[in-house]
Amino acid sequence: MRAMWKGLKRQWKYQSAKINNRLEERADPKIQLEQAIAEAQDQHRLLVEQAANVIARQKRTELQLNRAIDELGKINQSTRQALTLAQQAQAAGDAAKAAQYNQAAEGFANQIVTLEARVEDLKQMSLQTAQATDQAKAAVQQASTRLQGQLAERNKLLNQLEQAKMQEQLNAATNQLSQSVGGDVPSLDQVREKIENRYAKAVGTSELGNATVESRMLEVQQAVVGAQAQSKLDQIRAQMALEPGAAAPASDDPAGSAATLTAGAAGELGEGARSPASGDAAGVEDAEEA
Repeated sequence: MRAMWKGLKRQWKYQSAKINNRLEERADPKIQLEQAIAEAQDQHRLLVEQAANVIARQKRTELQLNRAIDELGKINQSTRQALTLAQQAQAAGDAAKAAQYNQAAEGFANQIVTLEARVEDLKQMSLQTAQATDQAKAAVQQASTRLQGQLAERNKLLNQLEQAKMQEQLNAATNQLSQSVGGDVPSLDQVREKIENRYAKAVGTSELGNATVESRMLEVQQAVVGAQAQSKLDQIRAQMALEPGAAAPASDDPAGSAATLTAGAAGELGEGARSPASGDAAGVEDAEEA
């Protein structure tokens, strides 16, 4: 039975600790901080009330002491007056009245003894309550300083807590930007890689297209220049009445040379009229072959 009770007690403590740990994990630090500050303020309030009670007791003791001292002074005066009257009655031969005054003086004397004892007690109490009042004031001052420090610490911790929350939100946003949000939504890195690949492909295609057009244009220009050069060479050969690839013969006949030059000039004029068309046709053919 005892073993069962110990097991149940141990299980209860374990469950209590487990619940406390869960509550501690889920608890809001801001609320816990406010609870701690509220507890410190309540303790300070209780301390102030206790100190006020101590100070009130000290003030009450002082009032009682002052009242007892005043009463003692009055009784002393009454005692002196009774003794004076008793002495006068004795001098006047009135023994009965003198005896009455002496009895009154004795009663005042008894009150004086009692009041003097009370005054001494009140003086002791006043000293004790004065010391307690000084200690209470010092305790309240220390508690006030400690509470002010706790309030300043609370503000500091609240600022740190807000900064921590902002940093956590920033970290979460950064992680969402750098990681995939879900299975159906691509991440920023994936979108950036896709755009960069598309941009690079477009730029590369454009560069290749520009290079091909420029090379074609250069080939066409070279073909046109080559056709014009070949046409010019044929014109010169025709002027010299030479077969393609043969050397020009020497002639000593001035008339023959003049006739040849005349015919060459006429042929050059004729060939010059035909050369642009033939040159363009040759250039087009070469361009098509290229």
